[in-house]
Amino acid sequence: MSRIFMFMSLCALLCYTSCTSHKEEEKEEETEFLVTSPLKKDTTVLRDYVCQIHAISHIELRALEKGYLQKIFVDEGKMVKKGQIMFQIMPMLYQAELEKSKAEANFAEIEYLNTKRLADSNVVAPNELALAKAKLNKAKAELSLSQVHLGFTEIKAPFDGIMDHFQVRLGSLVDEGDLLTTLSDNSKMWVYFNVPEAEYLDYKTKVKKDSLIKVNLMMANNQLFDYPGVVETIEADFNNETGNIAFRATFPNPNGLLRHGETGNIRMTIPLKGALIIPQKSTFEVLEKKYVFVVGKDHVVHQKEITISAEMPDIYIVKDGLAADEKIMLEGIRKVKEGDKIEFKYEEPKSVISHLKVYVE
Repeated sequence: MSRIFMFMSLCALLCYTSCTSHKEEEKEEETEFLVTSPLKKDTTVLRDYVCQIHAISHIELRALEKGYLQKIFVDEGKMVKKGQIMFQIMPMLYQAELEKSKAEANFAEIEYLNTKRLADSNVVAPNELALAKAKLNKAKAELSLSQVHLGFTEIKAPFDGIMDHFQVRLGSLVDEGDLLTTLSDNSKMWVYFNVPEAEYLDYKTKVKKDSLIKVNLMMANNQLFDYPGVVETIEADFNNETGNIAFRATFPNPNGLLRHGETGNIRMTIPLKGALIIPQKSTFEVLEKKYVFVVGKDHVVHQKEITISAEMPDIYIVKDGLAADEKIMLEGIRKVKEGDKIEFKYEEPKSVISHLKVYVE
């Protein structure tokens, strides 16, 4: 009986020891945290800027003479060709003035020829011939002016473009300078966007002189425009109120999809040399500032503030506050606090980044 009791006691002791050891292993596994380091490599980031889309030429067409709008040869929203007649203002008055000027010019020419024959025969003084010549020149000038005024009654397209809506209707009395419509050349589009000073400096220092950087256009429907554009112009001055400077990109528009006045977002690819890349899940936020837990050689964690220069899905690019050889907590950051000593398992940063949704090239 005593042997049976001793045997049962031994089994219970072994079972307790085994359970205790198993629980200690589980506890040890539960308190082992995963850490990694920033991945340092050359990469690129995408930055979006709100933009305004403008036609390469967008002008107002205004009446050059006063009169009734007699004819409209085009329609709203239609393409017109350079030199095509678009509007005609009642030309009868100017046609009559032209005929009058022609008659006066003919009379002055006849008078000049008669005076010249007399001058050649020394019948009249040279001064009379000069006076007749001056009258002829004046008549010719008035004839040219009448032709110009008559021409002003026809409003012609100065370039190929698309008509906007009419500001006047057929039969309207228009005065000199009244707006008739606008005309847009949409063969190419100028897209303006504002860049902060710091990003402008990055752009100027990282882009070779006289090289053109390509950009893409995200349209208002969140679709990428089929044709890339190039940044051709940067304005001379910064806006002191916003701290921004305006860039202008030129986009081809062969299908006429883009129109004057549209909006969208310019997407620019920025190269980064030796960027420090960390997973977003390794960070936490306190009072709108970003922090990570850095693990020292003594296994003690310390809270460290970092500055983010760029953000992509699942990834942050660190501007400062972190070194490439430092170890940061990847998981369990909500389970520790400043000064805690932890056990950890280290995972290579390349392996960590490659398992995220977005792989940085």
